[in-house]
Amino acid sequence: MVPEFPESEDLVYLNHAAVGPWPRRTCAAVQQFAEENFRQGARGYPQWLRVERALKGQLQRLVNAPAIEDIALLKNTSEALSVIAHGLSWQRGDNVVICSQEFPSNRIVWESLREYGVECRVVAIDARTADPEALLLAATDQSTRLLSVSSVQYASGLRMDLARLGAHCHAHGVLFCVDAIQSLGVLPLDVQAIHADFVVADGHKWLLGPEGLALFYCAAEQRALLRLHQYGWHMVERHDDFDAASWAAARSARRFECGSPNMLGIHALHASLSLIEELGLDFITDNILRNSQYLFDAINNDASLELLTPTESGRFAGIVTFCSRREDSRALYARLMAHGVVCAARGGGVRFSPHFYTQSTGLERAIAWVASAV
Repeated sequence: MVPEFPESEDLVYLNHAAVGPWPRRTCAAVQQFAEENFRQGARGYPQWLRVERALKGQLQRLVNAPAIEDIALLKNTSEALSVIAHGLSWQRGDNVVICSQEFPSNRIVWESLREYGVECRVVAIDARTADPEALLLAATDQSTRLLSVSSVQYASGLRMDLARLGAHCHAHGVLFCVDAIQSLGVLPLDVQAIHADFVVADGHKWLLGPEGLALFYCAAEQRALLRLHQYGWHMVERHDDFDAASWAAARSARRFECGSPNMLGIHALHASLSLIEELGLDFITDNILRNSQYLFDAINNDASLELLTPTESGRFAGIVTFCSRREDSRALYARLMAHGVVCAARGGGVRFSPHFYTQSTGLERAIAWVASAV
């Protein structure tokens, strides 16, 4: 089998929590799509639509959605969260509960509801919090309309107990929204088992796809709750009848896709997900967690470093964040980047995020460069 990812002696890619490299097959799919456009234009559009449908089927299987009609393709996580936040009908006095570790996309959107009299309750937790779910649930009350949380926190790598949060929300009539961008492609996710009403995630991180295309899962019983603010030919029920004088929004999640789909991104993400399906998520999860554990051990064995990511079973995924006890983390980050260790500065430390294909030799080189840098 031709390797899907190139091996390099001078580069270690540990930044999948930001933007992941494309597999070889995804690069080939984009090249083929571009060549087809160059030579034939949209002659093959019916086939493109079949690829779009196939991609939605892949995403349905990935999150175990009840039906393909529950899946919409939007531009990014922020757009999907905005569709939810500004689609719901709020009453003054309602509140939304989030945690303090959230990425700006999953904070700003809920804070923007203050103009409607909606309180955004930010619960202070960190990677050392013994029971973060208990704090989040304690912040809910009879006026809580929605709880929104990232499945894995982007900076610390803290993994949340989604089943526990979802069960509470389901039992108390609170809508449950999950930003799964840091776990899709890393860990299994079952939207039915966790009682999720909404799940959002870009494809350009652990799913190894392009930027500009995101999953939006909306439970069938919640679709009518979201008031539409974007309209166009693609979101109507009879979207292929351009002469129809009347229209109605699609009954499926396509109602949230107002205009022409991103066919280039669709072909790319379809190719990337084909690799994930071929290998199987169990295999991918095992390898990612093994890589994280390797980094945990190496960092804990260096007295000059401090690990910021929790190491308890079930509390971590693919993100490993640490800092130096001797120098500024941004200076360490800059040195690592200069040495070819592609990583990120997050949460007051340096964030490594290896994928399933990351070789132990690469991790060894990265740790050696950390040691030399500090």
